[in-house]
Amino acid sequence: MKNRLRDLRGEKGWSQARLAELARVSRQTIQALESGRYDPSLPLAFTLAKLFGRRIEDIFEP
Repeated sequence: MKNRLRDLRGEKGWSQARLAELARVSRQTIQALESGRYDPSLPLAFTLAKLFGRRIEDIFEP
């Protein structure tokens, strides 16, 4: 699944560790999401969308 996490995180000036802290997941989870090796659970997708003030569809695409 493609996503815009790395770009959105950069716009906020957040490190992977900071985003992981805010989303309550590990930094490795954020790294796997950004590289496309892991698809988020629905609750995690909602959490990330809320953190960035975006719709899930604006962050993730099949």
